[in-house]
Amino acid sequence: MADQTAAGPELLEYVREHSLREDGILRELRRTTAELPGGKAMQVMPEEGQFLAFLIAATGVVDVLEIGTFTGYSTLCMARALPPQGRVVTCDISVRWPEIGAEYWRRAGVLDRIEVRIGEAADLLEDMLAADGAGRFGLVFVDADKANYPRYYELALRLVRPGGLVVVDNTLFFGRVVDPLADDADTAGVREVNARIREDRRVDVSMLPMADGITLVRRR
Repeated sequence: MADQTAAGPELLEYVREHSLREDGILRELRRTTAELPGGKAMQVMPEEGQFLAFLIAATGVVDVLEIGTFTGYSTLCMARALPPQGRVVTCDISVRWPEIGAEYWRRAGVLDRIEVRIGEAADLLEDMLAADGAGRFGLVFVDADKANYPRYYELALRLVRPGGLVVVDNTLFFGRVVDPLADDADTAGVREVNARIREDRRVDVSMLPMADGITLVRRR
């Protein structure tokens, strides 16, 4: 039985040559983001953006919630995968970063599929629940501040409909989850949500050791 294949630079390049379909607009946005402070660490890998789009197309999702926009690379990937009437509601703490992505969304022809909401993520999610009730979205992508991951997870599980997906990013958190010396709030938040999901009988779960760890949660 084979063990996990270690993906070094050469193997990752092979994967990109044989799978990645990143076009010029996405590539420009990724390179622009990489020039920002912390940009390389904060943006999703292009393979992950393509994976999110694949999930949306495969499941027929038409309404997506994204918790954590940054410059909107993943937002663009997901919006493109939606049908014309589909919608991504994406939340960020600052308008500064989504404004960078908006020009790329416009150029890609999906600006009208994206709704940006600015504020504390938990407050925005509570507002959605109060206004529209539970089970509104087919897919929720969680990629915001890690210390609040346990709270975001519980809110996401209420906002996704039965049979829908919650996709939690950074669940390996640069390997810090297994570092006994890592006791910061972000690492603790990721560890807590991982443990909570593992024992949550409301959902089916699969943690994927790709990118920085992606956990797929299906609400039963």
